[in-house]
Amino acid sequence: MRTIRFIIFLAGMWLTASSWALSVTFINPGKSNEAYWVAVAESMQAAAQSLGIELTMRFAERDHQQILAIAQEIAARPKAARPAYVMLTDDYGLGPKLLSIFDGTGIQCFFAFSAPGTAEQADVGEPRQRYKHWIGSLQPHAVDAGYLTAHALIAQGRAAHAQGPDGMLHLLAIAGDRSTAVSIQRNEGMRHAVSDAGDVVLDQEVYADWSRDKAQEQSAVLFGRYPAARLIWAGSDQMAFGAMKSWEKRGGKPGQDAWFSGINTSPEAMQAVKTGKLSALAGGHFITGAWALVMIYDHAHGRDFADEGLQLDRPMFTLFDASNADLFLARFGSGVAKINFRQYSKVLNPRIKRYNFSFAPLMN
Repeated sequence: MRTIRFIIFLAGMWLTASSWALSVTFINPGKSNEAYWVAVAESMQAAAQSLGIELTMRFAERDHQQILAIAQEIAARPKAARPAYVMLTDDYGLGPKLLSIFDGTGIQCFFAFSAPGTAEQADVGEPRQRYKHWIGSLQPHAVDAGYLTAHALIAQGRAAHAQGPDGMLHLLAIAGDRSTAVSIQRNEGMRHAVSDAGDVVLDQEVYADWSRDKAQEQSAVLFGRYPAARLIWAGSDQMAFGAMKSWEKRGGKPGQDAWFSGINTSPEAMQAVKTGKLSALAGGHFITGAWALVMIYDHAHGRDFADEGLQLDRPMFTLFDASNADLFLARFGSGVAKINFRQYSKVLNPRIKRYNFSFAPLMN
């Protein structure tokens, strides 16, 4: 487990945790060396610096038991040592347990990236009802990621005449996990694209738990089982790279005799898009945590987001190709520190009536 506390230099003074009025702790479900979750941390750091928020980042290192342990440690602190807000994810379907842990602590809870889904509503209800301290959530519209990447992947397969002996395109899907809402939604988007296409067979869908190594192992079996499959859709860039390695071990050439898609915007993924090894990539949703801090800042300063809804699901994904991959790297290759998140706050900009949390404008 790794903890990062962000301290900023402002107006010639060091501002430490004790000197800030608004404190937020994010229980980051990812690994502290995982490209996507590091990008999340960097964007949140930039937002915290812009808004003057004390931000503490707790990495759970992809261990769902550690997520619960971190939450229990925070909840058990003396009242004066607790953060005002905790930002959570519903990875592994832990949302109801997390809400229960923080119940009665006085800590406000906000879900970002993934929130309790329909199947969990019976247990947790709506925000601010059964759990009064659950103030709301913000999720990227994950169905878009699945649909955009699968649609582009299918187009690549058609252009390459990658049909099997039956005249159909054959696709393999390597998904994240079975319980996280965003994983489920990405898969739904992929299936919608397959259904819309009419000339694609989804041979099999497996779950690699976001692991590059597990995706490599699983795809090795799938390639032998489905020799006509030439399209490989993956729920993350890392799983796509695992499947690519498996294909290369068979003597294949990604982007030439099999086509792969992924989700996320790691530098490795952007380079793979530029070289053609990765045929479709969607991303930009790493910014969700930064947008969530804007909402928390406004809530803490008396401007509630309830007028837009308590469970926001907003389009954030952009489809990347070789041209805008270069643009992304030029704009974000060294982080997002140049973005002034104050301009997105309703408290600081009273004319704003609706949050614009799209990623595309940030590319300009």
